[in-house]
Amino acid sequence: MSIRIALAGNPNCGKTTLFNDITGSKQHVGNWPGVTVEQKTGKYKKNKEIEIVDLPGIYSLSPYSAEEIVARDYIVDENPDVLIDIVDGTNIERNLYLTLQVLETKIPTVIALNMMDEVEASGTKIDVKKLSKILGVPVIPIVARSGKGINELMEAAQKIASSKVEDNNLEVFSPQVNNYITQIVGVLGDNNNQNQKSNSSDMWHAIKILEEDEIVIGKLAGNTKSKITSIVDKANNDFNGDTEAEIADQRYKFISDVVNKTVSKPLKANGQRKETTSDKIDKVLTNRIVAIPAFLVIMYALFSITFGEGPLGIGVWLQTIVTDFWDGPFTETIMGAIESMGAADWASGLVGDGILAGVGGVVSFLPQILVLFLLMSFLEDSGYMARVAFVMDRLFRRFGLSGKSFIPLLMGYGCSVPAVMASRTLESDKDRKLTIMITPFMSCGAKLPIYLMFAATLFAGYNQTLIIYSVYMIGIVVAVIGALILSNTLFKGETSNFIMELPQYRIPTLKSVLIHAWEKVKGFAIKAGTIILGSTILIWFLSNFNFGGMCEMEDSILASIGRSIQWIFAPLGFGEWRASVAVVTGWIAKENIVSTFGVLFGAADAVAEAAAEGSAALPGLSAVFTQASAFAYMAFNLLCMPCFAAVGAIKKEMGSWKWTGITIAFQMVTAYIVAFIVYHVCMFIF
Repeated sequence: MSIRIALAGNPNCGKTTLFNDITGSKQHVGNWPGVTVEQKTGKYKKNKEIEIVDLPGIYSLSPYSAEEIVARDYIVDENPDVLIDIVDGTNIERNLYLTLQVLETKIPTVIALNMMDEVEASGTKIDVKKLSKILGVPVIPIVARSGKGINELMEAAQKIASSKVEDNNLEVFSPQVNNYITQIVGVLGDNNNQNQKSNSSDMWHAIKILEEDEIVIGKLAGNTKSKITSIVDKANNDFNGDTEAEIADQRYKFISDVVNKTVSKPLKANGQRKETTSDKIDKVLTNRIVAIPAFLVIMYALFSITFGEGPLGIGVWLQTIVTDFWDGPFTETIMGAIESMGAADWASGLVGDGILAGVGGVVSFLPQILVLFLLMSFLEDSGYMARVAFVMDRLFRRFGLSGKSFIPLLMGYGCSVPAVMASRTLESDKDRKLTIMITPFMSCGAKLPIYLMFAATLFAGYNQTLIIYSVYMIGIVVAVIGALILSNTLFKGETSNFIMELPQYRIPTLKSVLIHAWEKVKGFAIKAGTIILGSTILIWFLSNFNFGGMCEMEDSILASIGRSIQWIFAPLGFGEWRASVAVVTGWIAKENIVSTFGVLFGAADAVAEAAAEGSAALPGLSAVFTQASAFAYMAFNLLCMPCFAAVGAIKKEMGSWKWTGITIAFQMVTAYIVAFIVYHVCMFIF
C-alpha cells in the first residue's frame, strides 16, 4: 500500500535526524534551529512504497515565516496519510502546543517522543502509556540519533494509516469557546455541502478563524465570510477583544495539566529544579562579559588546527600529503603517459600547465577545507552555535538585525546558496532582505583556497593562521557595519522580536559530523571536476592563443581582456591584467581564482618545486602582488559579488531582479571601498 508520511515538529526536535535514519538519506543535521528550510522527500528504506516528507520546523500552525508556511500548507492542504509529530522529550511542555494543533486537523497522527536518552539521563520520567491515553494517539519513545525505537514508530505509523482513526475528542477548550467553534463549523459545513465537498479539518479551520488567521480568513467566500465575521466579533466581545490569546491560554492550561499527570522531574531538597550540565556550561558561554571573547578564542583555536603550523596543524599536514601526491607521482604519471603518446606541445602544455596546474591548485586545499568543516560541524551539533546566536542578538540588535540572522550568516561559512535560502527562517521581510544582502560577506568554503594561496606565497614569514583569521573577521565586521547602514537607509523600521530555543549540549555523533563535512567537501570536489576543470581549459586557451593562433601569454586574448579592465582595480593595488581577469573568472566559482592563477603563473615545474618544499605557494604571484595588495585582493574577493549560483539563490529569495541588482551593487561598492582602505592601511603595516 502506498503511504505518505509527513514529519512535523518544533525546530531542532530531531526531524531531520529521524528522516535520515528512516530513508537512508544524508541531509544536514544541526543542533540548532533553521536547518531545514524547505520540505524534503525520500522513500522508507524498508518499504519503497512509503514516501517520507521532512517538513521545516514550526512552533505552531500559525505561520510567521516562509518555511513555517511551507510546513503548514503541506499539513493542511496536502492531507498526508499519516503525520509523525516529533516531540522533544526534554522540552515536552513547549512541544505539545504544536501537537494539539496537529490533532485539531484530524490527520492520523503518531507522536514520536524523541531524545529519551537525555530524558532518562536527567532523571525525568515520562508515563508514555498515560500520555498516549490522554491524547488519544500512539506515543512511541525513540532516540533518533541511535535509531532506538524507530522500527516500532514506523510499524505504528503503518498500522494507523491502514485503520480507521476514531476522533479523540480532546477537551481542550471551555464550553464558551467550543460553542463559537461549533457555530463556525456549522457555517463551513453548509458551504461545503453547497460545493459538494467535505472537509474533515473544519474544526481546525474554525479555530484558526477564531484566532483571526489572515490566510484562512482570506480564503472565505463573500456570504460565508460575512456570517463568520459576525461570530468572530461576538467572540471578541466575550474575550476582551483577544480571542486568540484566550485560545492559546486554554491550550497551555490543558498542556500543563497533561504534563503534571505524565511527567515527573527530579528536584533538589528545597523543591527547586536541579541544575543541568547545560545550565552550568551556559553560565560561562552565555555570560554577557565572557561570551563574545570566548567565541573569538574558540574560533581562533579552530583556525589554528586548520591552518596553523606545528603539531596542532592537522590541516597543513594533510595538505602537504595531498600536494606531494598531486604534484609528484600523479602529475609525473599523467605527463609521462602524454609524452609516451607523442602528443603535440600544445596538448602537453594544456594538460601540464593548464589542467594539472589549475585544478591541482584547488584540489590541494581540500584537506584543510575538510578539517575546517569537521570542526564547524562539531560546534554546530554540540549546541554551541545556538548560544552564539543568542549572545549575538544583543550586539546585532544595535545594528538593526535580529540574532536569528546569525543562523544564515553562520551557514555562509559553508556555502552562500543554502545560507541565502536559510533567510526564510526570519519572520519579517525587512530582516530577510537585509540578511540576504550581507550573507555573502561571510567567507564561504570556496573562498578559502584564495586565502591559503596568498598566505603561503606572500606571508610565509608571518602567522598565517592570524592572516586568514583576520580576513574572516573583516567579513563579520563589514557585515555588521553594512547592516547598520542598510537598516538606517533602505530598511528603516523596528527589528523583529528574537525567540530561539537553546538546545541541550550534546556530544555530536561521528555520523552526523562526517555527513555534514562530506556534503561540503563533496560539493567542492564536484566543482573541481566540472566547472573548474572546464574553466581551466578555457582559461588556458584564452591565455595561449589570439586571433592569429598560438602566441605568448602577454599577447593573448585573455591579456587583452585583462588590460581593458585593469585600470578599475589600480587604486586597490592590483591593477595588473592577470589579477583583474581572475576577479572576473571568480564570479563563475570563487575557486576559479586559484585555478586561473595556477594557469597564468604556475608552470608545472615551478609548482612541483614548491610542493617538494612542502609549500602551497604559487610561484609568480609575488611578481604581481605586494603583501598590502594581496591583503586588499583577499578582502575584495571576500566581499564582492558571489558566484553565479549564489546570485541565482538571491534572485529566488528576493523575488525580483530589482532587489537582486540592488544587492549586487551594494556588495560591489562595499568590496571596492573596503579593499581600497585595506590596501592603504596595509601599506603602513607590511
